[in-house]
Amino acid sequence: MDANDTVYKKLTGKSLLINKIHKNTSEVFQELKSEVAEITGNFKNRLNSDGVELNLEFKDKATHEIELIFASDMLVFSMHTNVFEFSRVHEVKKTPYITSDPERSFCGLITIFNFLSDSYRLNRFNDAGYLVARVFVNKDKFFLVEGKHQTGFYHNQFMPAPISQKDLRQIIESAMSYCIDFDLLVPPYDLVKETSVGNILESSFNNRMKTSKRMGFKFQADHDQLNNGEVSRS
Repeated sequence: MDANDTVYKKLTGKSLLINKIHKNTSEVFQELKSEVAEITGNFKNRLNSDGVELNLEFKDKATHEIELIFASDMLVFSMHTNVFEFSRVHEVKKTPYITSDPERSFCGLITIFNFLSDSYRLNRFNDAGYLVARVFVNKDKFFLVEGKHQTGFYHNQFMPAPISQKDLRQIIESAMSYCIDFDLLVPPYDLVKETSVGNILESSFNNRMKTSKRMGFKFQADHDQLNNGEVSRS
């Protein structure tokens, strides 16, 4: 086999793998959209039945992005258009499922970020959002979820079956539950004790002050988060 044949086989083999993973991830994301819409509809019916007024809204923003607004929180679900592989130091690379077929470690990626709903409504562009979880989908449509420990998400291994409607519902509801429990804290006084005349004159101070649930603290440095290694892009 000459060099041209070797490159051709690598090109076609990797391309077919990536296309299959992208297709699987796109299908999962469409199912995720349907689940978010159904959950929103069910909650709205219960709220109306109980006579409770609460801001609850599902927005289908684009092919690869949706928003779920509930009370003061918002979850943004996004599907990345690229395919990734776990790094060599990631725990998942040591599992029999991956060692028996290394191609299973290539995955599509769906991220779930938490923002304050007012951050979007008031165009507070400096406000911070936090990664709640990320969902990996491979060529077998098996999945792995990395997230904060409080969410109850799985860690370091793929589930032994293709992702299901029940799995997606658990992911969504766990993310919502975590956001509800993840409270907005008062920022440290020294971080907000000064402003400028320009800020006050240009717009209200509330729109200028950076707001986040953990003002002054890095989310990724929380002690309850394990360091699972990095993911490389493919």
